[in-house]
Amino acid sequence: MTKDYFDPKPVRYPYPEITDRHYLEIHKDRGFVFDSKYPYIDDSKGFRFKQKMVRLLLNVIVFPIATARLGLKIEGRDNLKKYKDLIDNGAVSVCNHVHMWDYIAVMKAIRPHKPYLLTWDKNINGENGTLIRLVGGIPIPENTVAGQKAFLKTIGGLLSDNGWLHIYAEGSMWEYYAPIRPFKRGAAMIAVSNDKPIIPLGFSYREPGWIRKNIFHQLAAFTLHVGEPVIPDHDLNPKDREKDLTIRANRAVCALVGIDPDENIYEPEFNNSQRIDYYSRTYGVGYRGSW
Repeated sequence: MTKDYFDPKPVRYPYPEITDRHYLEIHKDRGFVFDSKYPYIDDSKGFRFKQKMVRLLLNVIVFPIATARLGLKIEGRDNLKKYKDLIDNGAVSVCNHVHMWDYIAVMKAIRPHKPYLLTWDKNINGENGTLIRLVGGIPIPENTVAGQKAFLKTIGGLLSDNGWLHIYAEGSMWEYYAPIRPFKRGAAMIAVSNDKPIIPLGFSYREPGWIRKNIFHQLAAFTLHVGEPVIPDHDLNPKDREKDLTIRANRAVCALVGIDPDENIYEPEFNNSQRIDYYSRTYGVGYRGSW
């Protein structure tokens, strides 16, 4: 670990036993069916207009509020300029998922790029689904082959049009969790099949000040790090390329947040990976939801 590394070691959140599982409670089902007919990216004029209005609000109101709420610092934005020619041809970013608002921080960090976000299908059907769609949310269809084909075709079109796709490769949100959990292969599969780089992003934590800790009961302040692109290895066959890219992307995120990749407690690639109880065996007692 680097000397500035800080681990909040929270026990208030009910982290599941498998590292890609969700604990977030969704209280609404809007009934959308994510099949071959669903518009994974809505190109209608009305929706585009709403997106522009939301982006205006993000820049004027939401980004400043989120910066204060998270105690957010951003490092490494110079990499966006350094690799501009590569990134401007389309990119896939990955990041640890550690707060309800962390995608707001991602959007701020990579401006002027306007990313799309792969998200749990239940998020789109849930109470915040409209807002998630307006900031670029694309549901991942789980139970329909036709839907998955339409989804992948849409993603391919986005990247071929030089778009930016953000993926939480750990598979779920675990708030204030410090170790980098194993990455699922989906991000690398999409990057390899579309021949795009992966841009590693990573949230690390800083010890909160007195006011943030005692008045707002915040466990840590956040720093978002933007790393250098991780390029698919074309000397490997596609399956090995996916595995290699998954591992290198995970290691890159570890390094960004101050963890020696060889000392991270988790394997880099998800394999039905179990939660490792390195500081507690009990989590989420009295948990009443997240915000």
